[in-house]
Parts: sequence; C-alpha cells; structure tokens
Amino acid sequence: MNCDYSLCTRAVKGDKFTNEPGKVRYLKAPRQPGMRPQPSHEIPVSTWVEEVRDIADGIADSRVTKGGDVLILVHGYNNTLDTIAQRQRYLTEDLAAEGFKALVISFDWPCADSTLNYLEDRWDAAQVADQLVTKGIQLIARGQMDGCETNIHLLGHSTGAYLIMEACAQAQKKGSLFKQDWRIGQVAFIGGDVSSSALAADSAWGGPIFEHALRITNYSNPYDSVLAISNAKRLGSAPRAGRVGAPQPGAHPKVANVDCGDYFKTLNPKQQRFEGTFCHSWHIGNSVFARDLALTLTGGIDRNAIPTRTVKADGKLSLQDAPAPKFFKDWTLETGKQK
Repeated sequence: MNCDYSLCTRAVKGDKFTNEPGKVRYLKAPRQPGMRPQPSHEIPVSTWVEEVRDIADGIADSRVTKGGDVLILVHGYNNTLDTIAQRQRYLTEDLAAEGFKALVISFDWPCADSTLNYLEDRWDAAQVADQLVTKGIQLIARGQMDGCETNIHLLGHSTGAYLIMEACAQAQKKGSLFKQDWRIGQVAFIGGDVSSSALAADSAWGGPIFEHALRITNYSNPYDSVLAISNAKRLGSAPRAGRVGAPQPGAHPKVANVDCGDYFKTLNPKQQRFEGTFCHSWHIGNSVFARDLALTLTGGIDRNAIPTRTVKADGKLSLQDAPAPKFFKDWTLETGKQK
C-alpha cells in the first residue's frame, strides 16, 4: 500500500485547501516524503469506500473479531496539512511495527495554524462534526450490515475528541442511523480537549458514543500545558479530560483512563519523534504509546491487564514501558490449525 486515504471537509480556493468548512472530499494521496493531501487527489466516493474496505480486509490479522480494521484519526486545532499527513504516516508505521495491521485514514476538518483561532476552530469543528458520521463512519458501517465486518476505530487528538463526541451526539438526534445495527470498535482520546465530566456515566452528551462504542480509552497527562490554555479560555471552570483524566469515581463503565504523567516525565523531547507541541502531541511517534494503542485496538486483553499499564496504589492505570506478551499472536490458535 503506497497511498494515504483521508476525508477532507475544507473548502477549496484555486487548487488549494483553505481553513474554512467545505464539502466532503474523499482523497487518495501518494505516500511520498513531503506529500500533503491536495484537491487533485479526490476520487469518487464509491471507489474510496471500496478501496478502504478491501485494503483493510486484505491486511487483516484481527485476533478477536472477523474482518479488517480501519482507524480514523481526527486531529485537533492548530494543525497544518503537513502535520496531519505526517501523523497519519507515523501511526501507520508504528501500529504495524507493534503487530496491529490496520488502515489508518484521517478525517481532516478546517482549522487554522494559530492559537488565536482556537474558539473559531471549535466552532468549525462543530459545523463539520456530523459529517464524520454521515459521510465517513456510516458509509463504512454499511458494510457491517451487508456482512462485511470491517471494524471501525476512532482516535481523537485534542479538539478531535470534541468533534468525535459531537458527531455522535448530532447523529443521535437524527435517529435513523442510530437505529441501525452498526458499531464503533475502540475509541481513544489523546490530549482530549473535552471536559472530564463528559466521560462520566451520567453524561448526556456522552450517551450516544457510550451506546455504540465498545470501549473509550482516555490518555491523560497532567503536564499538558496546551490544555491549560484551553482551560484558561473557559475561566478554569471545566478541567479537560486530556489533562486531569476521566472523573474518578463516576466515569462511565466503558471508559478506561490511562495516566501518562509518570512515563511522560522520562521522555527527552530532543530524542523523540513528534509533530506539534511536545507536551500535547508526543503520543504519535512514540513506540510505547503505539504498543498500548495497538493492544487496545486489538481488544484481546482486559483494560487492566494490558502490560504497558501498571495499576497504581490508588487503583488508577498508569502508562509504562513494557513489551507485549511474548506469545500473544498465537493465543487464538485452534486445535488442528497450528502452522
């Protein structure tokens, strides 16, 4: 596979994408150094959906469910097209290195490259949130109803977590999609720019995603200073899930919070591979995070037993550098089917 697939909701001016909302375009970009998605990479939606499903099924190696795996990366604010494309490639490479074979696609929504546009970007995210479900997840999920068991997973970074939750909430209001028999596999938030209370069991806003997702994993980091800026813009009234974690007690049973603070403190930014501000964007490009995410997406190990996590004295999960189980890939072998 030498191409990157994405959905882009940016408007086009001339031959370039802008930072304003536009129609959904289905892109297939050559995977080349320095290549960013361009309007010229658009292909017909039917072709895009068919290729995404076929590639995912063709590389499938799921140990828990049938069918291939598609991971949709939803970025946050203050992201350039180059940054988004590079993160998509990092995820593709790092998950494969950890033994999880999935097609990583990106959902690209309009955002500026300045913190001054933070509130405007959140407004743009709300405007395009519905398209994540109706023009992305829904199209792939139709295959689930036709017997094609493609597993759809979501990874929301920063404001991308907000967009994912808002997308499900808006789709719930329409009703027709949520009455159908479809599912989201794993959902993960990194540097999640949503309130901690959004992940509570009694969160009305979180209800729709809790209903359709198998599990939501929130990776928090108390040293994320970018989220401190987000919190300040709200006069400090709504601590962010990506900074303080899910509410404890009171988190929804499907929510697993992984505190990354202790591990993060051991990292030297000058020796790490990352795109963006390190304290907020260190996850993508980090092998330990990729290993934990891969084991999470596979779904074969209970949240409390994933080896890249340790249970602290207070019962909370903390990220740690540890290898995957030695014989994990063979745990689902059946009698008479050994290779």
